[in-house]
Amino acid sequence: MDFRDSMDIKYKEIIDKYLKQQDEQALYLGQKYSRKSIEHHISPEEVVNIHKSVVQEMVPNLPESVVHSFDILIEVMIGYGLAYREHQSLRSKQQELINEIDIASNMQQTLLETTIPDMDVLDIGAISVPAKQMSGDYYHFVKDENHNVSVAIADVIGKGIPAALCMSMIKYAMDSLPEHRHEPGAVLESLNRVVERNVDASMFITMFYAMYNPERHLFTYASAGHEPGFYYNAQSDEFLNLDAKGLLLGVDKRTHYRQYERLVEVGDMIVLFSDGVTECRTESGFIERENIIAYIRENFHLSAQEIVNNVYKELEKLQHFQLRDDFTLIIMKRMQ
Repeated sequence: MDFRDSMDIKYKEIIDKYLKQQDEQALYLGQKYSRKSIEHHISPEEVVNIHKSVVQEMVPNLPESVVHSFDILIEVMIGYGLAYREHQSLRSKQQELINEIDIASNMQQTLLETTIPDMDVLDIGAISVPAKQMSGDYYHFVKDENHNVSVAIADVIGKGIPAALCMSMIKYAMDSLPEHRHEPGAVLESLNRVVERNVDASMFITMFYAMYNPERHLFTYASAGHEPGFYYNAQSDEFLNLDAKGLLLGVDKRTHYRQYERLVEVGDMIVLFSDGVTECRTESGFIERENIIAYIRENFHLSAQEIVNNVYKELEKLQHFQLRDDFTLIIMKRMQ
């Protein structure tokens, strides 16, 4: 006999025990009955109706006015019952959505996965943490047959599933353009045309694309409205803004992107990031770019990966461990 078939009997046993003992154990049986009722989708009005039947059976001489009062309670519970069933339906749909997002998140992580190149001349560190389950940030490394290293960092202005879907499309478009990887400006122009054709006008994408030539130690780069990074000059011991002008992707398909170059000396460092780093909000407002530089300086003695990890931990702590935007930070340090 399942729970629904034995509801009346079980409820009568609980009422009878409570009227005799009136202790915590009897009340606990009532709580178990409630959980079982929810589990078997028993509506509130059904429970009240059972209560009415059991009380009438146990107290045959119950005043007629009390018996009729249960009818009012049943009517009241019908409204609660409708709300309860709607709530259960929404919970079921919510769980389905959560499961689908979990799957999509795992797929995105696999799709956007990249390997940091192992190089003698460069020490590279990278970290990317989504503010929500899915990320609107993207970074990627490619090492070609000539040992040139290309690095891309992009940010969809927005968060959640729409931004994640848009970023996945960018990754696919990137993989479709291997012949242009040696020209950052050409890469951005190709991606710009893809975005202009395929992305909703309400979505905005910034991107920084660069290539490092390990023989000439030349860093060539272009930007599509992306947050300016830093260039650390070891000789002068100063951080300079890695400025590069360029329109956001998808605004105008005819946009041309200018390329810039920097000669990287031993000890020099390139710092790239998404706006989730600079727009870190604390109780006193947004942090300044100088704060980020200070955190990097504190960790100069560590490897590039340890630096980005420590900077992330510091900024996460400032936000009480609740990121307000996707966070991506990359450091490339010339070793020899």
